[in-house]
Amino acid sequence: MQLQKAAAAEREIGLKDLSLRAVVVGLLFGIGAVLIVSYAELVVKEIQIAICQFNPAALGLLAVLVALNGLLSHLLRRPFLQPHEVLIVYTMTVLSAMIASRGLMEKLLPALVAINYFANPQNRWAEAFFPHIPKWLVPFDPQGMEAQPPARYFYEGSKGVVIWQEWLTPLLAWALVVAAVWACFLTIATLWRRQWADHEKLNFPLTQPPLQLIEPANRANLLRNRLAWLGFALSATVFFVNGLNRLYPVIPQIRVAWTLNDYLMERPFNAIIFTPVYTSYAAVGFAYFLPTQLLFSLWFFFWLTRVQDILLSWLGYEHMLINMPLYPTRLYIGYQVLGAYLVLVWFFWRAALPYLKQVFAKTVRRGDIDDRNELMPYHAAVLVGLVGLSVAIGWGIKAGLSPLVAVVEFTVYLGVVVLVMARSVAEGGLMMTETSFRPIDLMRLFVPKHQLGARNLTILGFLDAVFTRDLRGLLVTPLLDSLKMSEKVNLSRRALLLPSVLAMVVGFVAAAIYQLKLPYTHGALTMYWYAYQGNPRWAFEDHIGSILGQDNPPAYIRGFFVASVVLTYGMVVMRSHFWWFPLHPLAYALSASWTLIVFWFPIFVAWLVKGLILRYAGVRAFHHYAPFFVGLIYGEFFMAVFWAVHSLLTRKPAPFFPWP
Repeated sequence: MQLQKAAAAEREIGLKDLSLRAVVVGLLFGIGAVLIVSYAELVVKEIQIAICQFNPAALGLLAVLVALNGLLSHLLRRPFLQPHEVLIVYTMTVLSAMIASRGLMEKLLPALVAINYFANPQNRWAEAFFPHIPKWLVPFDPQGMEAQPPARYFYEGSKGVVIWQEWLTPLLAWALVVAAVWACFLTIATLWRRQWADHEKLNFPLTQPPLQLIEPANRANLLRNRLAWLGFALSATVFFVNGLNRLYPVIPQIRVAWTLNDYLMERPFNAIIFTPVYTSYAAVGFAYFLPTQLLFSLWFFFWLTRVQDILLSWLGYEHMLINMPLYPTRLYIGYQVLGAYLVLVWFFWRAALPYLKQVFAKTVRRGDIDDRNELMPYHAAVLVGLVGLSVAIGWGIKAGLSPLVAVVEFTVYLGVVVLVMARSVAEGGLMMTETSFRPIDLMRLFVPKHQLGARNLTILGFLDAVFTRDLRGLLVTPLLDSLKMSEKVNLSRRALLLPSVLAMVVGFVAAAIYQLKLPYTHGALTMYWYAYQGNPRWAFEDHIGSILGQDNPPAYIRGFFVASVVLTYGMVVMRSHFWWFPLHPLAYALSASWTLIVFWFPIFVAWLVKGLILRYAGVRAFHHYAPFFVGLIYGEFFMAVFWAVHSLLTRKPAPFFPWP
């Protein structure tokens, strides 16, 4: 034990700690990210610059930070921010940007008033939902009528006048459950970092572009590399020309999107669900660094979902081609994904069991595993996670969920969905986190929705809109990425805890204030449609039929669920015993997600190019051409920031970027 402690102490020698300067700069950049992202995404609407797990807003602000740091360091004749301090600022920036975007606030505020504004005698929302809404949950009176002033002024504008007293109580109430969920995120990041980064040696691909800017040596090498500039020029030129096309239509457009459904018009091929082809150069750049087997599995399983549609149509089972509620996939596919998730989580826990036993021993003061260089001590992480989960469940019960429904809702969300999404970024390098089912879909395997009752379904509608339906911007993944990057800049992982918590608190407050001011000024009806009308309305429309009638899911979903469990288990066993087995179960779990709908084609291109390079030129050539693919990422993201700023200043439209 003494030798282990001595070794741990030696490893900690030279680790950099937190600085007040980095925290102050991080708060300033975080608030700046909130303002830029909120206005660009909600008012300008053309470019969603912070919906991805690795987003242009954060990368753009990181580039600004590096440039300013270089200028100040030159003027001061000494470094202003060291690389480890730049990482702290970047972590705070990316967390704030995601909170302002799809990570929370773009979903939370509209959900609290959409149910009142869009209620009318035809949809019977007031009759079905209002009696089951606690007064403290929303800024309007649930015992009142439709389109009350808080909701009407939010959607139609009130010259910027916000009655803050109406919003204070619901925001504080929701802040409690948000804090509980985020506490669980901190626990997940703390406990799973060592297993995934140190024991399983996952790549964490999204850490590479920021490190290229943060580390001075990498930055210098990248700036001197001609292939990097060639990749930058290629992707930047495409989106620069497309931006000019939006301003001056006489300039030809370089097409970056197609829809295969437009060309598959004959039965049975016309049975496939929405299948676009998006040409994202940044996604090609990220995918280039993924394992070849994983790349193959991702596009292969995506197309397997489409082939299943074609086969069912060919065999005459068109009645099975119904959609999964609230997701762009089929019902029978959604339940295959659900089965795959459950097997994957079982596998994660089984693989981590020896390590988790050590963590448990440490929490009861009997273990000697070293946790001094983790985000939190293990006993604190376990306590924070248990308290967070308990508070979230208790909040759900207080809001109106039955105890069993509250336990299933938050346990499945945090323990299954979030964990697989975190793995998809850490191992798969996917720029978006999106799933194909909600916890209530698991409940439907055992009980029809209408038997849950109107009160449960009402509160689940709010939770669907805020947490469980659209998972883009999941905060746990940048936490894990920053913990991984800390190794490269010699930063103590514990030093990231306070900045992360401060970024979450300040990001929540700043985004809440600014994103209340914006719709009361402009009117949410004129702002970004998806955030203010699509997401919050869909969440409640899915439940209204079950409250007013019956919902009996078809029996065949259980068969597809069981088949998926068996198939995924088989893939897990095969990959555990045979290194050459090409099919990755994680790709099967992601096969029907919006993430792969957007990125399947770039993944296919990267698999094809990487495979050809490795086969005919070798590993040395693969590393030689790597800067070109990094340049593709920077070029596309640079133009996204450029056109977003241009739209902010001129109110002119921006080009379409293929990661909607």
